[in-house]
Amino acid sequence: MTEAHVPITAEIVRSRAAVLRTRIDSVAGDRPVGIVAVTKGFGVEAVRASVAAGLVSVGENYAQELIAKAADLGADPAAAPEWHFLGRLQSNKVRQLAGIVDVWESVDRAELVDEIAKRSPGATIFLQVNLSGEEQKGGAPLGDIPSLAARAIDAGLRVTGLMGVGPAGDPELARPGFRDLVAMADRLSLPERSIGMSADLEVAVEEGATLVRVGHALFGDRPPR
Repeated sequence: MTEAHVPITAEIVRSRAAVLRTRIDSVAGDRPVGIVAVTKGFGVEAVRASVAAGLVSVGENYAQELIAKAADLGADPAAAPEWHFLGRLQSNKVRQLAGIVDVWESVDRAELVDEIAKRSPGATIFLQVNLSGEEQKGGAPLGDIPSLAARAIDAGLRVTGLMGVGPAGDPELARPGFRDLVAMADRLSLPERSIGMSADLEVAVEEGATLVRVGHALFGDRPPR
């Protein structure tokens, strides 16, 4: 039986989260760092298990997958997570996600700011910075972030942080980008810095992450799409 076929239970997630917390705390010390459980590619049971294990912030990358999981969970308050949208977002999907998403982490252009402000007034957003230069990862250039933040604030949105995805490969390659993102967050007085995933979270925490987004370390390999 491969890891991808092992049922995801609250007990498994709780055990893996304890290991993950040890990794984080070994770097962060007493500084609080939250975990967003990334359930992309897994079934709704991963969301239920995460919430039951105490990981109530749950991240999704695809609009239709998030919508389907939210529908499966229904109105069950015991299973309801705080939904973070993490993936590249088309403006025409915002209307479908409004009312479901609690934190929009991947806001990276003016048209998206305007659409979220229209469909979800007062929403909490993070602005995504492109840290790797890879277009497929999304994000705005670092130099565009102050004007994008001003536009979002003027539109009535709650800009509370910045998000970024490090380059693949050696975790040390992510350090300069993480450092630049944290410096920009400091400059703009934004408290949240959503950086770091399973492979590079120690570097991210060293550089000032307040949130790490973790899938593999909690759920194992994703099933094939």
